[in-house]
Parts: sequence; structure tokens; C-alpha cells
Amino acid sequence: MSWAELVGFLEAVRIISAERAARLLKLPDADLSTADSLLHKSRQLREALRTIFGAMARREKLSREWMGPINEVLRITEGHDELVSREGRWQIEFVAREGGLDWLLAAIARSAAEIVAEGPNARVRLCANPLCGLLFYDNSRTHRRRWCSMSVCGNRSKVAAFAKKHPLGSREE
Repeated sequence: MSWAELVGFLEAVRIISAERAARLLKLPDADLSTADSLLHKSRQLREALRTIFGAMARREKLSREWMGPINEVLRITEGHDELVSREGRWQIEFVAREGGLDWLLAAIARSAAEIVAEGPNARVRLCANPLCGLLFYDNSRTHRRRWCSMSVCGNRSKVAAFAKKHPLGSREE
């Protein structure tokens, strides 16, 4: 993951605004060590989440040491949630008490902690596409979601199943 990818992700999941993202994209030019430090922590957090959520999807027991990167971020990020109006809609936004950038990972760590706290009933799933390997949280009404993305993996699976049932040579004109 690059710095631009991290900032893009934080913007896409609405942890930061587009304006904040534009400012953060320039950070490596102004303060490379701060950007590198946050990028390193984000990579550690990502790997821990992959390990934890993969084990949860397979219904395996979780290890205490896997929680280290989540707890590290949770420990250093003091602040509070606040309602803010953005583009005519109210949203919850984390407001950090300190001026550092570690708070950028706080919402991710908090969400991960909430999923881990759900225990064995957490709806963490592995995409049914064997070539994909992504994990997702099944928040569907029936709790039977199979693919990380219906528009990508789900569609590919359905097209492949249709093609298997209806080969080109067997169509009647």
C-alpha cells in the first residue's frame, strides 16, 4: 500500500474529507518521516486484520498477540466522536485530542475491535470466488452474502454458471 492508496482509502470510507485528503497527499513532501510512520502502522494494522478476520471467517480461535496492532492504535488515539454536517447530511466524525496523524487509523481500529468483540457470531466472510480471497462483513438482510462485491465477483460467478449451462455451440436459432 502506498501513501496515496492509504489516503484514498481513508477518503473513500469517509474517515477524512476530500479537502483533508488533498492536504495529506502532500505530507510526504513536507514530512516524510511522519508519513512513513503512519504508513508503517497502517500496514501492520492491515496485516493483523487480515489474520484476525481470516481466522474469524474460518471459525478459528483468535490469538491474543494478533490484537497488538489494533490495541496500539486504540491506546494512542484519544478523542471523541462528533456529529458534523457534510453536504447536507449528518455524519459521525472522530475528533482527535492530539494533533498527530495516528487518529486517522482510529476509526478502522475501533470498527475492527467491535467486530472482534462480536465473537464467533461475527458475520465476517471469505469471498466465494476462489480467485479473489477478500474478506467482507456480511450485513445483508438474510446473512447469506457470498461475494465481496456482487458487481465484480458475484457477476463473474453468475456469468460463468450461465455459460456452463448454455454453451455457445448448443444454442438453437
